Amino acid sequence: MPAMGDIYLLLGTNLGDRENNLQIAKEQLTAHQLTIKKESSIYETAAWGIEDQPSFLNQVVIVDSDKNPERILIIINIIEGLMGRVRNEKWAQRLIDIDILYYRDMVVDKPRLKIPHPEIQNRRFTLAPLVELAPNFKHPISGKTQLEMLKDCPDNLRAEVFQAEV
Repeated sequence: MPAMGDIYLLLGTNLGDRENNLQIAKEQLTAHQLTIKKESSIYETAAWGIEDQPSFLNQVVIVDSDKNPERILIIINIIEGLMGRVRNEKWAQRLIDIDILYYRDMVVDKPRLKIPHPEIQNRRFTLAPLVELAPNFKHPISGKTQLEMLKDCPDNLRAEVFQAEV
């Protein structure tokens, strides 16, 4: 059984009640015995990949778990399915998307699971909340900190702290 440690997950949504979708996803993670230790601010971000769609709300959460990465991926797929996620097209709009960014300092390279997430360094919407939570956490392959990767990030799409309407 793996030791407890930091696992970084990215939550994203751009359909329906986006704030509520993030909240439900976090409640589901907790219900599946993933302990949320820390949450970034919520970021409103321009769509990446397919840009002609509604803006996303994204948030990084740090969780603790004794579950291995494969089991966490299964839990994520269950949660996405429960919340109505349909996978028709890569980068399409979605009710919820949950990605494993880092599992401690582990490197996993399997057909269905790659950790660290292979696109972290290319996505401002991922790096901005990561830098908020762990600016000096080093990528286990490149050795760069999250802050260094954000400074070098080629993505210029908007990623701003979300201001909820009152």
